Amino acid sequence: MIINMREGASEEEIIHVIERVREAGYQAHVTRGTERAIVAAVGSGGRRHELEALAAAAGVMDVVPIAQPFKLVSRQVKPQRTVVNVGGVQIGDGSFAVIAGPCSVESREQLFSTAKAVKAAGARLLRGGAYKPRTSPYEFQGLGLEALRLLREVREALGLPIVTEVMSTEDVDVICEHADMLQVGARNMQNFALLRRLAAIKKPILLKRGPSASVKEWLLAAEYLLAGGNQEVVLCERGIKTFETETRNTLDLASIALARELSHLPVIADPSHGTGRPTLIAPMSRAAAALGADGLMVEVHPCPERALSDGPQSLDFTGFCHLMRSLGEPLRANGNGNAAAAD
Repeated sequence: MIINMREGASEEEIIHVIERVREAGYQAHVTRGTERAIVAAVGSGGRRHELEALAAAAGVMDVVPIAQPFKLVSRQVKPQRTVVNVGGVQIGDGSFAVIAGPCSVESREQLFSTAKAVKAAGARLLRGGAYKPRTSPYEFQGLGLEALRLLREVREALGLPIVTEVMSTEDVDVICEHADMLQVGARNMQNFALLRRLAAIKKPILLKRGPSASVKEWLLAAEYLLAGGNQEVVLCERGIKTFETETRNTLDLASIALARELSHLPVIADPSHGTGRPTLIAPMSRAAAALGADGLMVEVHPCPERALSDGPQSLDFTGFCHLMRSLGEPLRANGNGNAAAAD
């Protein structure tokens, strides 16, 4: 249930409502807007009738049910958009944040050259895999702790906040020592033990959509993080499995728009995994920007043909520069011969 407080409700009235929500057997989550506060009562097994009775409490405007199974993620609970701060870079504030870098950290030279190139082109965060979930156990699995140390070294040298994937609850603490944002990969979207562990840390989380997950399942996975206390969550659409065989996945642009409609969390696109084709990354990035995505995650490598993982879907430095330039270009000319630009 959502308890909408009246404009000008006093702090004592808000605290009273919070206490009554807890007495009724629910968790109370408060969102304070510029004009009024909202108290969300979430949980199960509580006494619903006691929540409904709060409509008569001082300072309460009304009490309404939350329409979606995801509660704290919903825009009903928090109408204003969340802005996530990742090492000083804002995601969700209306700007367009680009995260770029190699699928896997392979060497110091590879990482530093890539970091310098993507920063020069306009990327604001650096991605790089230290621990890699691979379909085959015989493929490159990442450099682990050595990669984390290299990522930290690059951040200190170049000032780019670091985004890297966490695969196991056992790795959370060591990754938190080195990274600014922890990525939950598509295969782990419903790893509920990992989500509960990440809900308890004080680091932003990038939550990728599973390849066969619905938008509702994706947002419910995010709910685990918010319900556990971590409000710093960014959603990432990275493509889903469909009948199409010419692309690695199908980048579901409609779901980016839908997720932004249903949730207050920032949503970015990953056109590298979403297409698997370097030639499609720039046009799909422009499309994501045009429909309101808050940013991108793109794989970049000095020499994609030599990459130890995901080379066929990585851009080289020239290709990434072209992508970044294309984001600022008009979408197309309108009927009057004038350019129609993206927001």
